[in-house]
Amino acid sequence: MPRADFYLIGQPRFREQPLLLVCELARKAVQAGQPLLVLAASHAQAEALDDLMWSFDPDEYLPHQIAGLDEDESDVEVLIAPPEQSPPMRPLVLNLRDEPVPAGFERVLEVVPADPAARGPLRERWKHYQAQGLELNKFDM
Repeated sequence: MPRADFYLIGQPRFREQPLLLVCELARKAVQAGQPLLVLAASHAQAEALDDLMWSFDPDEYLPHQIAGLDEDESDVEVLIAPPEQSPPMRPLVLNLRDEPVPAGFERVLEVVPADPAARGPLRERWKHYQAQGLELNKFDM
């Protein structure tokens, strides 16, 4: 059964830089041997995430790239897709956009902002995934 996992930002380092949590989740996916598709909310966010993945852990390289820049993106472990790109769905998807991910995944990861005022779209996505019959989980980060 497909799953939706919601990660609630709480720790100060994730509050200051929410994309760090995305890097941590990407690292877990790579370590588990699960190719990850990251759906970025904007091209600027995709570039910021690309930059951060180069530098967030000096001892470990996360193999990643932005979709649309290279023909050979099916082999890269972490593929970052800006809104204008629509690469093939992967079993594991991390969603940073406002709309829910369409079907085609086995597990979707959603990052919940620390600011309660910014959580409206995530409540809607929770309801959407619930209505689709997905197993829902919540984790405090």
